[in-house]
Amino acid sequence: MMHRPPPPDDFALKETSPHLGGGKVSGDKLTSTYDLVEQMQYLYVRVVKAKDLPGKDVTGSCDPYVEVKLGNYLGKTRVFEKKTNPEWNQVFAFSKDRLQASVLEVTVKDKDVVKDDFIGRVFFDLNEIPKRVPPDSPLAPQWYRLEDRQGNKAKGELMLAVWMGTQADEAFPEAWHSDAAVVSGADGLANIRSKVYLSPKLWYLRVNVIEAQDLLPGDKGRYPEVFVRAILGSQALRTRVSLARGINPMWNEDLMFVAAEPFEEPLILSVEDRVAPNKDEVLGKCAIPLQYVDRRLDHKPVNSRWFNLEKHVIVEGEKKKETKFSSRIHMRICLEGGYHVLDESTHYSSDLRPTAKQLWKSSIGVLELGILNAQGLMPMKTKDGRGTTDAYCVAKYGQKWVRTRTIIDSFSPKWNEQYTWEVFDPCTVITIGVFDNWHLHGGDKAAGAKDSKIGKVRIRLSTLETDRVYTHSYPLLVLHSNGVKKMGEIHLAVRFTCSSLLNMMHMYSHPLLPKMHYLHPLTVSQLDSLRHQATQIVSMRLGRAEPPLRKEVVEYMLDVGSHMWSMRRSKANFFRIMNVLGGLIAVGKWFDQICNWKNPITTVLIHILFIILVLYPELILPTIFLYLFLIGVWYYRWRPRHPPHMDTRLSHADSSHPDELDEEFDTFPTSRPSDVVRMRYDRLRSIAGRIQTVVGDLATQGERLQSLLSWRDPRATALFVIFCLVAAIVLYVTPFQVVALLAGFYILRHPRFRHKLPSVPLNFFRRLPARTDSML
Repeated sequence: MMHRPPPPDDFALKETSPHLGGGKVSGDKLTSTYDLVEQMQYLYVRVVKAKDLPGKDVTGSCDPYVEVKLGNYLGKTRVFEKKTNPEWNQVFAFSKDRLQASVLEVTVKDKDVVKDDFIGRVFFDLNEIPKRVPPDSPLAPQWYRLEDRQGNKAKGELMLAVWMGTQADEAFPEAWHSDAAVVSGADGLANIRSKVYLSPKLWYLRVNVIEAQDLLPGDKGRYPEVFVRAILGSQALRTRVSLARGINPMWNEDLMFVAAEPFEEPLILSVEDRVAPNKDEVLGKCAIPLQYVDRRLDHKPVNSRWFNLEKHVIVEGEKKKETKFSSRIHMRICLEGGYHVLDESTHYSSDLRPTAKQLWKSSIGVLELGILNAQGLMPMKTKDGRGTTDAYCVAKYGQKWVRTRTIIDSFSPKWNEQYTWEVFDPCTVITIGVFDNWHLHGGDKAAGAKDSKIGKVRIRLSTLETDRVYTHSYPLLVLHSNGVKKMGEIHLAVRFTCSSLLNMMHMYSHPLLPKMHYLHPLTVSQLDSLRHQATQIVSMRLGRAEPPLRKEVVEYMLDVGSHMWSMRRSKANFFRIMNVLGGLIAVGKWFDQICNWKNPITTVLIHILFIILVLYPELILPTIFLYLFLIGVWYYRWRPRHPPHMDTRLSHADSSHPDELDEEFDTFPTSRPSDVVRMRYDRLRSIAGRIQTVVGDLATQGERLQSLLSWRDPRATALFVIFCLVAAIVLYVTPFQVVALLAGFYILRHPRFRHKLPSVPLNFFRRLPARTDSML
């Protein structure tokens, strides 16, 4: 096999030994929740409500809010207008690593135009604050009497709960964090919080357009050229023009769409007549809500229906006009539950289950991911004259997406968040991406900004040993137009726990995709188009969540655009093929050395083995399988102990020409100057020319094989036919073992009995005619 040199140390995977679970993890055993991350201590303050607050305004009312202050960190609740008994129920979290004081101060103030009025406050000594560790019940809040500036009792009471906890606390995801104190506005705060998202449930919608009847074309003096256009959201497809020209056209053609629950838009069909090359006349329309469409789990035919065609689609709320006569269209429409809607690259699929839940198999295990921290991140934007990065992570597996909280202004952010997924197939991939948040302050200012990609990691579950905790630091590698660049490292802890080893082993005998993909397959072009539509729908739906998972993030995680032409990727795939064929090439070279007696002892041993196998042919298959078994056992000593990771050498990312990378990052259609495009086109032509020559040579060899019996060359075919007759007679009267021995000894003959000229069969084959003479 061809072995590539190892990648640079800077780009390599590094095994680590973090202090997981606060020291509660012994070996690889599960001992507690949140055991795949390092514990982070937080001071939590839950401000519940206040009562009997004094009126500070002229009107005798107050607009209260609460300030929670610890050293230089200050958090504020929202303001209630004219309310003396407000309820906030907000949580504030202060990282223990950044505590700058020994006293916590909670102050109630009255919002005023000029200067906010002081109402009262409560002090807490940090040494007296209780600790709480889940699964303990939440700490019950208590009423505290407010004090004035002199320490005397003031009017009003405040209900609070104050405790020391970890990131495993239920209050953690929704809490205001001291390290995000610079974030302003409700939109900004929402954009930095951790969140779990679910992809919308996707269906394939099959529209079988059968026929139409009683159409009313505008021009009665010509045969209409009728086709059907179908629109679902942003997807638009059309049938071919009916061959049965007239007012009763037929098509019997399938159109495939992607639909997402909840179904928001109807399927709109319009029957159109091509009256001129660029002019179509609408003969009728109908709108079909998808909520009432039949669903099927297999390929049993659903009932077809006739739909009335209207000149205008009826909008909700409008009254439908009664019509005595209308054109009709005959269709069979159904939602396909037996397929898996592909919304990600086939090579990195994280879910392979069919749409219909009734067809799901039981889960085979659990995947746990601990996102610990990142190191050495690059500055992604400039703020106040210096580089800064506000990083967050997104992980995607199956239908579940997770987003960590954003760590503000840090090149070494610590998330220490843990997430869990059910696993239904071990041959799936989890993707973890790191991004820079450009939406800290919300509002219109950030509306046009895009979150920057820092890098991503893929981990295939089938490469992991079960019940083992993998703790590694993965390099975050991103390919730019000026070359590959390391953007930092992300520290992950991963564990794949198998619930049933037998079920998991049984999964290896099942087809990857649901059976409908094999019994009634979709075409490659259909799958490509449907995958594009599915990714658009997923990115649009997740972009409407709060906080949104933005389009650029979703598309980067789903590898949108990875199918575009790339010289670098083409080279990488060529060398991957050569690496795969390297084993066969090495065996061929070894056999050539045997035939040429480079090592006489080995050649003699091969002769003995060959004689044994010819005399006892029943030993051939057992010998092959025993040999493969021994190779597998031998290689077990050097089995990989780390998950696979991005390889710059394999990807040819570190040796690509800058112009090739610039071409890879070009838009589609191109945005480069005409002279650059001309140069790239000429380069592509030269490459295509070489490929064309190779394909032509392969076709020539195949045509020569066909011409053996085609009598295209009568003398050659006559010779071959006579040879076949003689060979049939000889092989009939001669035992097969004798023939095999003679053939083997001839192939393994000593170099003294060999000629440097090509053999007679090869000379004969090369003289056979091919169809190259007929090519223009």
